[in-house]
Amino acid sequence: MTRKPRSVDDVRAAIFAAADLPLERAVTLPPEAYVDPGFFQLEADTVLAGGWICLAHVSQLKAKGDYIRLDLLDEPIVVIRGRDDEIRVLSRVCPHRGADILHPVFGGPNEGNEKILVCPYHRWSFEADGALKGCPEMDRAEGFEKSDWRLAPFRHEVWEGFVFVNLSGDAAPLAELYAPFREMIAPWRTAEMEVVIELKWDCAFNWKIMVENWIESYHHLGIHHTTLNPSMPAATTWTDEEQGHFIRCHLPFTPKVGAEVAEAARTGDAMGGFAPVPGLPLDRQTEWGLYLGLPCFMFLTARDRVIWYRLLPQAADRCALLTTTLVTKAAKDAPDYADVLAAETKMLSDFHMEDMQVNAAMQAGLKSSKVVKGRLSHLEQPIWHVQRYLARALSEGIAEAAQ
Repeated sequence: MTRKPRSVDDVRAAIFAAADLPLERAVTLPPEAYVDPGFFQLEADTVLAGGWICLAHVSQLKAKGDYIRLDLLDEPIVVIRGRDDEIRVLSRVCPHRGADILHPVFGGPNEGNEKILVCPYHRWSFEADGALKGCPEMDRAEGFEKSDWRLAPFRHEVWEGFVFVNLSGDAAPLAELYAPFREMIAPWRTAEMEVVIELKWDCAFNWKIMVENWIESYHHLGIHHTTLNPSMPAATTWTDEEQGHFIRCHLPFTPKVGAEVAEAARTGDAMGGFAPVPGLPLDRQTEWGLYLGLPCFMFLTARDRVIWYRLLPQAADRCALLTTTLVTKAAKDAPDYADVLAAETKMLSDFHMEDMQVNAAMQAGLKSSKVVKGRLSHLEQPIWHVQRYLARALSEGIAEAAQ
């Protein structure tokens, strides 16, 4: 018998019900939460637009005029460093007739340097702070004032070197939401690190499939059984108690690998990878720290690097992903840096390719009429935390819409 699809209201109710269960009875969400366009629109309007989405790291925007072109939930966005050295998040929509001034059809790059942004349609030009600079043949427009016609800004914050946007404009400050998160990652001094690896992925699956796969390590014993599980076994991973606005997981190394790391830290010897981040406590060196700043800021700490994932939800069955590695400036100056960079780029690509494969398989399976309500392992506790966050965000969105 074919399963009858749930309505958006039914999906929302199912999420509330799942979030109310204790971890020992935790279940998966209904498939419509991952495949239904109507539910994705609700989610986009509440969970995603109402939260903070990470767009860039400051090291990707070093010079005045450096910009990154992005699309997020149908909003054409440019992240750009101005002449005043400030980073801003602006709309790419020209206030004249509404054209996307950096649309890919014009052939420009996704990243570049332009101290002046020019709309190809009628040559209106804008400073990197959004101010209108030039507007040909507008001298006969009665009451026209250049200062009234800017590229619209989006609310943004730079947190620990990462540039976030809040599309709704009314989220609580990141300093408030992520205060304990900041303390946990403070030893890495991420604002001073630099992005040295960028891998782009076009993902034919829902954004939550990526988030849930990434934040639980149960799948180390499956798809990562030859890449990650030998050094960080699924069975020994564990998750902090619920934090509210972020999730923290611990992926400890095996005793053998942990002892090797401890010895290298004691003697100062290299043991592969980049030059270590200085000053890290030993217990932070002998595990990977996995963090999810809700809704979708994916962040990983290791003894020699930080790995950050830029996830941009696009549709019920599509998201854009950039996987990056950040290291210290000292690591870039090491004599073997070029060789290490090549090896670590391959490593990052290899185990992420495994994730891309299972995520695509998940999206395909969730479209089936035979999908059933699954049960979660205790090792999937982070997914349960995600469910509880979704329920809260959806509930708050409903309350705000009713006002």
